[in-house]
Amino acid sequence: MTTTYTTAVTADNLGPLTPAALQVVLALAGGKAHGYGIMGFVSELTDGAVQLGPGTLYRTLARLATDGLVEEIPERHEDAPHDSRRRYYQLTELGWRVAAKEAELLERLVEAAANAGLTSRSKRADTA
Repeated sequence: MTTTYTTAVTADNLGPLTPAALQVVLALAGGKAHGYGIMGFVSELTDGAVQLGPGTLYRTLARLATDGLVEEIPERHEDAPHDSRRRYYQLTELGWRVAAKEAELLERLVEAAANAGLTSRSKRADTA
């Protein structure tokens, strides 16, 4: 089922990203990438704790593209025939704005967790 929007998608009216969408956006914030590269980035970033499977990855990319956050870009390497099947993606301007808004939200959440003594950078008063 495809969602039809009655208003344009903006960084202000798009809700928080799903974990998979955030991971894909983080991967693409480093520059254009193909699916296998995105999966590798997520695996490395999470020390293997998160493995984006192809189904999750490509559904997420399709959703992000529908929302206007990522776009497929032409990328050809004539000297490498296997690359002709790869699809490369990059963040759009809207994708960058949404990523920045999401990062600000995450900063506030991490700060709250630290203030509550839930991170390695903080100590809880009752355990001191």
